Amino acid sequence: MPRQTVPNILSIAGSDPSGGAGIQADIKAISANGGYAMAAITALTVQNTQGVRGVQIVAPDFIAAQIAAIRDDIRIDAVKIGMLGDAAVTAAVAGALAGLDCPIVLDPVMVAKGGDRLLSAQAVDALRDELLPMARIITPNLPEAADLLGCDEATDRDRMEAQGHDLLALGPRAVLLKGGHLPGDQCPDLLVWQGGSHWLDAPRHATVNSHGTGCSLSSALATQLALGHDPLRACKAAKHYVLQALKAGDALDAGKGHGPTDHFWMLRDSPQPICVR
Repeated sequence: MPRQTVPNILSIAGSDPSGGAGIQADIKAISANGGYAMAAITALTVQNTQGVRGVQIVAPDFIAAQIAAIRDDIRIDAVKIGMLGDAAVTAAVAGALAGLDCPIVLDPVMVAKGGDRLLSAQAVDALRDELLPMARIITPNLPEAADLLGCDEATDRDRMEAQGHDLLALGPRAVLLKGGHLPGDQCPDLLVWQGGSHWLDAPRHATVNSHGTGCSLSSALATQLALGHDPLRACKAAKHYVLQALKAGDALDAGKGHGPTDHFWMLRDSPQPICVR
């Protein structure tokens, strides 16, 4: 990819009509981090900031066709994978991405913020066996890590680090294990790769506007990797972006539940007006 070229990022995920998570959040996060966003939709959801009311999975062949159409026409510099829904979709996505030479960031979306399950239990094996080995980085939170490993959720940093290495053994090149579920005034994330690890700490920001943070983080990370940054620098940049979006989200008035973050926080202090001449 030429140095001045805007990287093309493909998000493969479900749609959130409230705009805070899923494809909608991915497009915003990719754009805010300097990428050109593309999308293959895996599921339609009926949801708002208060919860998920319904899910309709897109036919696996149609999802594969979306990805094939993009591959036929547009260079893909990174892929973010989010909600998949079931084993058939997972297999279709793995097949559609076969042979693609670019970073793949896998966010194993299993349960929504409000507790609604978004990945069937039967699909966890397919995710573990078919997509984890294709990923440059996976970005599970602690409940998702426990689900993937078939164990209890980590409740401290030592157990979290052990699970990070266990996830790495499943085949991805790196694991960004998100520790926001741990108690305390810090949100510790852990990047683990073959031969090393690094803790990324940030102060916890108390807010109800946290809808879609995982989607936004993984999309920002995919974009930072496509820009040529190494995994550690990319993770630091993505985490900083999401933290600022969380803080700025307090100014939004969108919904009565888990509200969205402000993906374009960097435009608020000195917005440039759009002028018609």
